[in-house]
Amino acid sequence: MLVAELSQASLLTLDTETTSLDPLSAQLVGLSLCTVPERVYYIPVGHRDQADARAPDQLAWDEVLNQLRPYLESPKLPKLGHNLKYDLAILSRHGVMLGGPLWDTMIASYLLDPGRRSHKLDDLAEKFLSRRLTSFAEVTGNDKRPDCFAYVGLPEARDYSCEDARATLLLWEIFRPELDRLDLWPLFSEVEMELVPILAEMERHGIIVDPAVLNLLSVEFHADIKRLEQEIIRLAGQEFNISSPRQLGEILFEKLGLPHGRKTKTGYSTDIRVLEELQRYHDLPTAVIRHRNLSKLTSTYIDSLADQVHPKTGRIHTSFNQTVTATGRLSSSNPNLQNIPIRTHEGQRIRQAFIPAPGCLFLSADYSQIDLRVLAHYAQDPALLKAFRSGRDIHVETAAEIFRTHSAMVTTEMRRVAKTINFGIVYGMSAFGLAGQLNISRKEAATFIDRYFDHFAGVKQFMHDIVEQARTNGYVTTLLNRRRVLPDINSTNRMQREFAERTAINTPIQGTAADIIKLAAIQVDHRIRKEGLQTKMLLQIHDELVFEVPIAEQEATTRLVKPAMESVLELSVPLIVNISTGANLAET
Repeated sequence: MLVAELSQASLLTLDTETTSLDPLSAQLVGLSLCTVPERVYYIPVGHRDQADARAPDQLAWDEVLNQLRPYLESPKLPKLGHNLKYDLAILSRHGVMLGGPLWDTMIASYLLDPGRRSHKLDDLAEKFLSRRLTSFAEVTGNDKRPDCFAYVGLPEARDYSCEDARATLLLWEIFRPELDRLDLWPLFSEVEMELVPILAEMERHGIIVDPAVLNLLSVEFHADIKRLEQEIIRLAGQEFNISSPRQLGEILFEKLGLPHGRKTKTGYSTDIRVLEELQRYHDLPTAVIRHRNLSKLTSTYIDSLADQVHPKTGRIHTSFNQTVTATGRLSSSNPNLQNIPIRTHEGQRIRQAFIPAPGCLFLSADYSQIDLRVLAHYAQDPALLKAFRSGRDIHVETAAEIFRTHSAMVTTEMRRVAKTINFGIVYGMSAFGLAGQLNISRKEAATFIDRYFDHFAGVKQFMHDIVEQARTNGYVTTLLNRRRVLPDINSTNRMQREFAERTAINTPIQGTAADIIKLAAIQVDHRIRKEGLQTKMLLQIHDELVFEVPIAEQEATTRLVKPAMESVLELSVPLIVNISTGANLAET
């Protein structure tokens, strides 16, 4: 009966049930399939009884494959799922290369409302279907075994899994016309969904970390933390719990008498903004900031990376998330490989631990100043367009204007100030914010910003126009029509309204940059496959793609990657990609 339905189907909804959330080791327990909401089928293949023997009344996976493979792998039959990337990874390990257009209700929900707190199936079903789905904890009876679903009875597993598949299809019937109505279908089908199998492959391949380097860094970082603790105690003049904000506040503001904000019931604020402001008065805040940063890097990376090496592959396998950031950028988790600092000594030391396979090197392809190039396209400012089209250093050009000097006279420090302003403008930075970042007076900061807008008047006009557009529409979009709703853009609360205004300015720029790097990953992946190269795309970090390249393919990969990335979207200024190679991530 199921096979007969599949032969006539225009859409196949599926949901896998497994022994684990780890796609590299999870075993398939069951598979739910449906083509219409009225009928959902559950196929049990891996259930166990309480004696840990194979449960009766199941089908052998090989037999299931013989019947279902033509439909699961059909390039014409669309496949629908919720978090389909996981199902794709599971089925590929069980001998099925899921074919056809891939559609995902989690990603559809995200595109329709990127500010939504949760895109989980349970939450969406409750919101849009007014239906409470059975939770995983309920169906497993709070069984704490990692493979607990394998021990769920067949009737309970059937009802649970079929409920999820049906809810996915019902949600799709709501989301699909909305994607069309808001003109989001091209972004959904040609960008986000094209990216899903690419990210699944990047996650599956993983990246190597050198345990010897990690051990060395562990000794080094812990010794540095110990020295910093001693230095902090010396500067404070007494021992105290450095991790206690209350005790730190008492040292800074009561003992040392540094300026502070209002004291609350929980004590003085000692967050990063406060400490950065206090650095001008005393050396203790600087030492505390360094201690916090080093401690966080040590716990997040040095002390945990070795434990995250997968026992089957010897590699670390991060997860790339498409539905987390409101701007459209990918995020990385378990571990987060996008937040390793690039410009600090400690960050570079951590990046040294990431190495390619023997006989390979890392190749990094990084967009140059992509946010500012997108800004130039949006603003159509003549001076900004001319600078990028002529290949001049935009930070030197800006420095010459704000310091009223010739570009040949611009110093490294002047360029640094200009760079801060250039990127700060994209994020709606105020004179107050710039003053704090550059440690200058607010009056001087305001002068710099005024001079910037005098020279790049088109940027000021763009910022005004995009905010007014947001006030009228209630949302802003990227060049690929990625949409972000701004409910507070007309708020009577000044702080909420100003935050929404900064978001309105930033989203088209940062969101378009996010779209461009996604298009780049898709285009490069297609070309690598077409050329039959062994090169693997491993990471996407902000505006950079990182590849593991056999040494013999270095030249061919460079010839392929650079033009592919520079041609994904036509802007009013050229997209420029910088290529670098190295024997570890730090060298790229």
